Amino acid sequence: MVFQLDEDLILFPDVQLAEEDGLLAVGGDLRTERLLEAYKNGIFPWYSDDTPILWYAPHARFILYPQEVKVSKSMTKVLAKNIFELSFNTCFEDVMQQCSTVARRGQDGTWIVDDMLTAYARLHQEGYAHSIEVRQGGNLVGGLYGVLIGKVFCGESMFSKVPDASKAALIYLCQNFDLELIDCQIYSSHLASMGATTVDASFFYSKLQQQEVENNGLQKLFRYP
Repeated sequence: MVFQLDEDLILFPDVQLAEEDGLLAVGGDLRTERLLEAYKNGIFPWYSDDTPILWYAPHARFILYPQEVKVSKSMTKVLAKNIFELSFNTCFEDVMQQCSTVARRGQDGTWIVDDMLTAYARLHQEGYAHSIEVRQGGNLVGGLYGVLIGKVFCGESMFSKVPDASKAALIYLCQNFDLELIDCQIYSSHLASMGATTVDASFFYSKLQQQEVENNGLQKLFRYP
């Protein structure tokens, strides 16, 4: 059963009631309070311009333990050359815009619609959404963004304009912040090759319940001030 959200109440149904494909609810809005309530409960929006807002809570979750990220020999050599400049929270909106426009193999169009760009930019301004940036020669060539719930980074999207840029962003996130785990939401072979694994969603939800939501959390978790 898919639930229709009340426009005024910031309330989600139990995640265990999601459909087989993870679809839980429809409607509502993308105000900051609703988005935070969603992420605190393991729910995220995923829709397109021609659908209403759709909220998902997959029964299996694809996660990455930061300390278990796999860095290949070739990637180790790339990082050793220092060809990338890595940073965080310097141009969140640019990263999100690139995630919405850079073409991906096997993907037609984007689910990062204009309302999402506006909503997550607001989340960032309020200190809850964060980005990792990868530059080469001063130009933005890769990055990722997501929402931080305590020490759980809920990854939303990543992009790469040159080989290995998105990998560098993920490795930087894993190695430079005091995170417990990274939520990759659903399976991808790219992230599987870097160590992400599928777990029962109940395990993921139990981790979320242990977290406290704070703004500006990524700055606080940076290991090398």
